[in-house]
Amino acid sequence: MIRWLLRAVVAAGLLGSAWVHYVVWQDWASETDVVGPLFLVNVVAGVVIAIAVLAWHHWLPALAAIGFGLATLGAYVLSLTTGFFGVSERFTTQAELWGLITEVACVVFALPLLFNRESTDR
Repeated sequence: MIRWLLRAVVAAGLLGSAWVHYVVWQDWASETDVVGPLFLVNVVAGVVIAIAVLAWHHWLPALAAIGFGLATLGAYVLSLTTGFFGVSERFTTQAELWGLITEVACVVFALPLLFNRESTDR
C-alpha cells in the first residue's frame, strides 16, 4: 500500500513537472534555441517516466525519476545563478514554485522506492 502511494506521488510529481514545462514552453521557452527543445524533452520524459513508475515495478523507473528531478533542479539552479544557455531566472513566478515542488517530490519520494525494494521488484 505504501509503495503504491509512493509510486502515485512520484508519478504526480513527474506529471506536474511535465505540465509546468509545457506551460512555460508555450509562454516563452518555445522562442529560445536550446532551452525550448529541452523543455519539450522534459515534457515527454516526465510523462514516459511517470507511466513507467506506475506500470513497471522495477528499480529503473525510480532511478529515472530521481535523475529527472535532479537534472531538472540542477538546470534550474544554474538558471538562477550563472544562467543556463542564456536563460536567467529570478524565482518570481508561480510556475517556478510548482516546478520546484514537483521536482523535489520526484527525488524525495522516489528514493524510498529505489532503496527499499520488495522481493517482487525485479
